[in-house]
Amino acid sequence: MPHHELDAEALYAALARQVKDALANVDKVALVGIYSGGAWLADRLATELDVDGRLGYIDVSFYRDDYAEKGLPADVKPSQIPFDVDGATILLVDDVLYTGRTTRAAINELFDYGRPARIMLAALVDRGERELPIAADFVAHTLALAPGERLVLQRADDGKLSFTVDHA
Repeated sequence: MPHHELDAEALYAALARQVKDALANVDKVALVGIYSGGAWLADRLATELDVDGRLGYIDVSFYRDDYAEKGLPADVKPSQIPFDVDGATILLVDDVLYTGRTTRAAINELFDYGRPARIMLAALVDRGERELPIAADFVAHTLALAPGERLVLQRADDGKLSFTVDHA
């Protein structure tokens, strides 16, 4: 079911403004989107920020600390970091920040590619209820959901973003 209270496109616009203002005078900026929603957002941000080939994607499936418990998801995609991570200011992009475990896994994987000067985090929505001490530098909206609910970002064929709430 669509989550009508959240306009994903308006939230993206708000997030993009925050990111553009903060990174306007920062050198060696690179974007890394976490599959899948974060990758969609990173694609759009990369175009707006004109990062010129400094865009990558991460699938954290193998880096999650609960990998043994959750198993391998059916839609694992290869991580792609086609730029030099060393010394870069990396904006890690995710759609929904929740427990912090995905962010921790993404940071662990990034360090396999090199040592960035700085890693910043942008999330469209922050659900709170963190299990790890992770905070986003840029957030468009904070939202609490009921236990068993999961916020899912979707992208239509025309690229338009929307949210649905799944019930576990």
